[in-house]
Amino acid sequence: MRRRRIRVRAWRRGMRELDILMGRFVDARVASLPAEALAELETLLDLPDDAVFRWLSGAEQPPAEHDTPLLRQIIAFHRHDGPIH
Repeated sequence: MRRRRIRVRAWRRGMRELDILMGRFVDARVASLPAEALAELETLLDLPDDAVFRWLSGAEQPPAEHDTPLLRQIIAFHRHDGPIH
């Protein structure tokens, strides 16, 4: 149920570009994420769209408290230069 909620939230952010970035990552990876990463993902989903989009697009560096391994994994997923899993 938690993973399903995350999937819905990822695809219904409000900013279409962010829906695509978050939604595609979640569709591909949510089933294999451990509980700690799910909590980090839920935190990201609670943040303002424009801030998260700037971090994912590389326009801004995320603040230290949000510069997590999960955020770096999402960025690498879309840059196609990160690890496959």
